[in-house]
Amino acid sequence: MKKDKSITWRHVEPKSLDLRKLKVAMIGGTGGIGRSLAQALAKQGADVLVVGRTFKDETNPSISFVKADLSLLADARRVADELPAESLALVIMTTGVMAGPKRETTSEGIERDLAISYLSRFVILNAIAPRLGKDRSDVRRKPRVFVMGFPGSGQKANVDDLNSKKSYGRMKAHMNTVAGNEALVLDVARRFPQIDVFGLNPGFVKTGIRANLFGSKLLLKIAEGLTSFMTIAPEVYAERMTPLLVSPDIDGRSGAMLNNRAQPILPSENLRDPSYVQAVIRASNDLVAKTIA
Repeated sequence: MKKDKSITWRHVEPKSLDLRKLKVAMIGGTGGIGRSLAQALAKQGADVLVVGRTFKDETNPSISFVKADLSLLADARRVADELPAESLALVIMTTGVMAGPKRETTSEGIERDLAISYLSRFVILNAIAPRLGKDRSDVRRKPRVFVMGFPGSGQKANVDDLNSKKSYGRMKAHMNTVAGNEALVLDVARRFPQIDVFGLNPGFVKTGIRANLFGSKLLLKIAEGLTSFMTIAPEVYAERMTPLLVSPDIDGRSGAMLNNRAQPILPSENLRDPSYVQAVIRASNDLVAKTIA
């Protein structure tokens, strides 16, 4: 991944942040990276709404919960309708899985990784973007959206088989979600200039996202052991990223991508081609339209 030297920002200590009055939605905030980010923001005073299956922070008065099954696009649309988007200053999308050895589909017929890790975000973000932050009293800064994926890695989506029906491979399927999320950031940045949207590449973080990848707990344990030197705890990632999420230095830099050290990186070369971005978005729209009315 290549650094984007056109963007710089000044780091501050997370404990110095005063985030009272900041309203945040964390899509996928009930575990892993999302939960750690929600806790870090709430610790500094933010009011955080988390979306997921199982709420684990009932004792934290700064964190509230919307229950959802984000493997279903119909439920993603319901969440979009229910989110108080008009009052939100910050939306972070972290929900995700990785494809397994065999193709798995949701009850709506969508490859499971694609549904959870990309299309649920696609549905929610496109629905809330037009009204995001409109009722905030402080309009000096645009509302922000951060979409987690693997931007800057050069991955391509198979736009002719986004749902992996014709041919399936676990990594090919996952790369459809990777390219989709990066295309989503760039497309929303272009179409909705009233908000700032960014891509996040967390690298390897110690979460359960790879649990399904090998189809075997033993193989997973071996792989996790071999790569442990490359991984960081989600709490460490959250501490690094929290100051960036609210930094005034990235105002107006919509479409920027950031690595797991909160450093700006360039988009993938193939996604710098607007025609390719639009091809990914068209394929996504077609699949969503066939799935939910």
